[in-house]
Amino acid sequence: MLDSVVPLGTEDVPVDRALGRVLAEDVVADRDVPSFDNSAMDGFIVVPGPAGRRLTIVGESRAGAPADAPPREGEAVRVSTGAVVPHGEGGVIPVEQVTEEDGAIVTNADVPPAQHLRRSGEDVERGQTVLHHGTRLHAAELGVAVIAGRASVTCSLIPRVAVLSTGDELRPPGAELGPGQIHESNGITLGALATAAYGDVTLRQVVADDPHTTRQAIKGALQAADVLILSGGVSVGPHDHVKPALDHHGVEQRFWRVALRPGKPTWFGTKDDKLVFGLPGNPVSAMVTFLLFVRPALAKAQGADPTTTRIRARLTQDIPRNPGRDEALRVSLDEERNATPTGPQGSHQLRSMLNAHGLAIVTAGDGAARAGDEVVVELI
Repeated sequence: MLDSVVPLGTEDVPVDRALGRVLAEDVVADRDVPSFDNSAMDGFIVVPGPAGRRLTIVGESRAGAPADAPPREGEAVRVSTGAVVPHGEGGVIPVEQVTEEDGAIVTNADVPPAQHLRRSGEDVERGQTVLHHGTRLHAAELGVAVIAGRASVTCSLIPRVAVLSTGDELRPPGAELGPGQIHESNGITLGALATAAYGDVTLRQVVADDPHTTRQAIKGALQAADVLILSGGVSVGPHDHVKPALDHHGVEQRFWRVALRPGKPTWFGTKDDKLVFGLPGNPVSAMVTFLLFVRPALAKAQGADPTTTRIRARLTQDIPRNPGRDEALRVSLDEERNATPTGPQGSHQLRSMLNAHGLAIVTAGDGAARAGDEVVVELI
């Protein structure tokens, strides 16, 4: 599936609008940071020496208004945190370690050379690569881009995502329910998961179980999005119209059905560079297969590493293995990465996703996975 994902292109993004975006370039610092020696404390710049000296205050260095020259023997320059320390071998004595009187200070502590100085280039050196291609930009990364001299950065385009939920039984949230009807939750949960994966949800729609309606909805979604997610209708029942509609629009099936519980009916296909996912209609199955299939694809489409959401943890109880399918077990995790099932694991029991930190993959086989066994966990 990941081999089918084609990067979407790039654009320049102002740093104040780049939160969550993925870098499509390396960011190289165009200056030293800090660009000047400065004080780490409020206090006085003095020539290094022992305690007990009386020094005349001859000037001040404030943020944006540096002193003209370093102090000489017998002199002190008042300094604020972050203000320039003029070039020299002086040090800073904190204001708490002096007694100030009549335009002078008495030092109450020794001052070694370079005490409480932040040297130019101590954080970042000019020419240093501070952020790498493929990095997801969070608050710290944005700050580093700015101090490296950047007002904008080149990022991968955000995938446009369409979510279609199929079924005559589906009713809007909060609506009165008739016989056999249910509230449509998959559109909400899948749309939320796509947004959390930094996709741009451009369309969310409920589609009736009708061949013509299904074909028209898929046509519109393929025009509006780079990634199409469908929930329900991918099996082989008389009212499952999704696969024929996808075939009608030239979407090539890459696989259908996976050895996974829940999520066996999962379908994946492509049309040109567009990705199409047919997910099961059961609410838990839809969320599980999104996390295991759609989210990695969205990450790779943006140039990000799709494997960073996986860790290893240890089961806290025995789990019977399914002989033919891996099981995505909804688990909570503690600080020591112990994985505990959240409760009943039916594919229709959406509450099993509450308080779930991840999906523990219990591999297929005979017998049981034992308490203490290490498993792969896809973090939610």
